[in-house]
Amino acid sequence: MTLLGERNGLTPAAIVAYLDRFIVGQGKAKRAVAVALRNRMRRRLLEESLAREVAPKNILMVGPTGVGKTEIARRLAGLVDAPFVKVEATKFTEVGYVGRDVESMIRDLVEASLQTVKGRRLEEVKAPAAERAEERLLDALLPSPRRLSQVPDFFRSFMGGRQEEPEEPVETEDEAERRRGTRERLREMLRKGKLEGRDVEIEVTQSAAAGMPLMGGAGLEEMGINIGEMLGGLLPKKSKRRRVTVAEARRLLEMEEAEKLIDMESVVKEALSKAQEEGIVFIDELDKVASGEGRSSGPDVSREGVQRDLLPIVEGSSVSTKYGTVRTDHILFIAAGAFHRVKPSDLVPELQGRFPIRVELDSLEEKDLARILVEPENSLVRQYEALLATEEVALSFEEEAVGAIASFAARINGEMENIGARRLHTLMEHLLEEISFGAPDMAGTSIVIDGAFVRSRLEVLAGDADIRRYLL
Repeated sequence: MTLLGERNGLTPAAIVAYLDRFIVGQGKAKRAVAVALRNRMRRRLLEESLAREVAPKNILMVGPTGVGKTEIARRLAGLVDAPFVKVEATKFTEVGYVGRDVESMIRDLVEASLQTVKGRRLEEVKAPAAERAEERLLDALLPSPRRLSQVPDFFRSFMGGRQEEPEEPVETEDEAERRRGTRERLREMLRKGKLEGRDVEIEVTQSAAAGMPLMGGAGLEEMGINIGEMLGGLLPKKSKRRRVTVAEARRLLEMEEAEKLIDMESVVKEALSKAQEEGIVFIDELDKVASGEGRSSGPDVSREGVQRDLLPIVEGSSVSTKYGTVRTDHILFIAAGAFHRVKPSDLVPELQGRFPIRVELDSLEEKDLARILVEPENSLVRQYEALLATEEVALSFEEEAVGAIASFAARINGEMENIGARRLHTLMEHLLEEISFGAPDMAGTSIVIDGAFVRSRLEVLAGDADIRRYLL
């Protein structure tokens, strides 16, 4: 999509409408991310000198688990095909402690960007790669006649004497014509899929460093150094003969030919630019690295250290990756956390200032849970109906049943840990366990889930505190 097309089509209202297809409620958060995305497009239309100064307005989402924080960020990235990575703040620790370095999130983002760009480039060369793979497959199915060459005179070669070239294979015109006819018949059979199960021996290329035991470790990984790739670039590639089916051979050869057709240097360059300009990093559980008032010892020292390590990344700095250096100035950071025991103001002041937009997400009530069951595209109800349809079982839910499931979910969330919409997954599994188990023997039947059925299956579980603690 061109920038002009993006500008006309992806208005904030259109972005919110897109998110509404997958996420129920949370209008404030949707509006915030929609404006942030639109501002990215506006920035790209500015003069370069001014565009460099326009930093993204990072967002802090505050709300309980299971209300859609991660899904909003993921769907937003998917809408514009932007590199996206989700990280948990609890995975990182202060330098000197055991844990991941905060810069690894940027390396993960670059990796995601590279896979996106490479996947698109591979798709673009799919047709020519398939043609080349077909020719190689035909060569394997119908090898060219070869004369056995003479054994080389190593002594003469060693002494510097001229060694005669082996005689080239000779094929009469009639034999060549018959071979061409046979090759074309094989080509026709290949395209019709008549040879898919036949075994064939092919030659595939593999890195010389593949399978070589290497000394390395997490330290080198965190520095963006891959010893295997370094050696792979120095050592020559070697070929390996494999005996596989024609179907598998076609897949392997198409992948190999597609790799040859793309320019990896160009892919890396585009991937780095895309990560810097369009990347979205979602930092979950940020509240877990915040220290409460008056606490500055023990694990809280490490928590504050993580925040201070995050600060230069969010502010804008250079991060070394195995593909090159990445600037983080224009990466959009979306942080999230429940902030039950701590407040956003418990974060270090400098980090607070780097998340100027704060939105509070609402807890899900019974009516929201009922909507989540049926309204989003590929909702839970549609998923289970489609799964059982593969067994030729027609499953349907009455409106009363949907309301009853939502009622049980809201009740259990209120009495136990509130895990939001994730509670619906647990309840649906318990509700349909018997039907799912017996579905292979129920082909051709129709099953209607009503309120009575829901209550009969879930009331006992919801009412018993001991069972509920372990099963729900």
